[in-house]
Amino acid sequence: MKKARDRIRDFFWRIRNTVHLSAVRTDEFFHRHKLGFVTRWPHWLKAIFYMLPALTMLSIFTFYPIFNSFMISFYTGYNIQTGEFDNYTFLGNYATVIKHANFLQALRNTGIIVFISVPITILLGLMIAIALNAIKPLKGFYQTIFFLPYVTNTIAIGLVFAFMFSGNADTIQNPVGLGLANQIITWFGGNPIPWIASGATYWSAMSVILIYSVWNGLAFKIIVFLSGIQGIDKQYYQAAQIDGANRMRTFSRITVPLISPMIFYILITSVIGSFKTYSSVVAIIDATGVIPTGANGSINLKTIVFYIYDYIGLAALDGMMSLASAAAIILFGIILVFTVVQLQVGKRRVHY
Repeated sequence: MKKARDRIRDFFWRIRNTVHLSAVRTDEFFHRHKLGFVTRWPHWLKAIFYMLPALTMLSIFTFYPIFNSFMISFYTGYNIQTGEFDNYTFLGNYATVIKHANFLQALRNTGIIVFISVPITILLGLMIAIALNAIKPLKGFYQTIFFLPYVTNTIAIGLVFAFMFSGNADTIQNPVGLGLANQIITWFGGNPIPWIASGATYWSAMSVILIYSVWNGLAFKIIVFLSGIQGIDKQYYQAAQIDGANRMRTFSRITVPLISPMIFYILITSVIGSFKTYSSVVAIIDATGVIPTGANGSINLKTIVFYIYDYIGLAALDGMMSLASAAAIILFGIILVFTVVQLQVGKRRVHY
């Protein structure tokens, strides 16, 4: 084993020497031919050169699509197949989207997911990370178990949740047709609930989506929080013990301030991710995002991204892609506003 490590170390050392020697010879060559300015670039130019591959990819797959969507949102009668459009409009497509009842419902659904699932997920993730940090035996095993949802396909997890919460108004009295959640309820003497099928209510179906969102979002947050907690110098905790601080005061005065950059990062990415919720609704409800036979009629659980995809599905019709682009820009603006507000708050609350 030691010989193998020595060989690997020698291999990388030879690579390093080769690269260094090549750099020295290249520098000597340029100076010999009075081209030394090539190796003496300004720092800003070097930074641009090093970032050029990433900037190229971002320009092709991020910046250009955003700019193109922004332009399409001002077209009327736009046809994606021919690229032709009838005329320009300033805010006409935006007004059409905002006035649409389905968009307002999608905005409400998305807002509920963001403002309920994100705080719960962050608090649960932080508590679990603290518990995992305190566990000594089998720590790696527990970390692996909690991290598994992060590397599992979201559609597959959503289908599992749909099965767990299965059972409708017609099969509610048949234990064989009940999912795991309803079976657990019946074991404790409760009445089964039609969560996401015929006879469901808006909040029963939304509860399943929220539970899924919280569970699916825990894995990454736990790993980030755990790495932050493990990086805190133990001397801070020792000083708190000497001062007689209890666990709650130690947590609020030491742990939270020192991992506040991680909490801030998780907060921003979680809000952005929750605003883009789509696959969970497709997997748990169905491809329409609607429960047609709810307890009080049809239940619309579409999110803003779901609403955008509905218009993209009709892109062959004139003007539909412009409405999809307008909805996408509205979503982009909402996310941008929330991110800017969080950044401003973070300047005063986050301790770097």
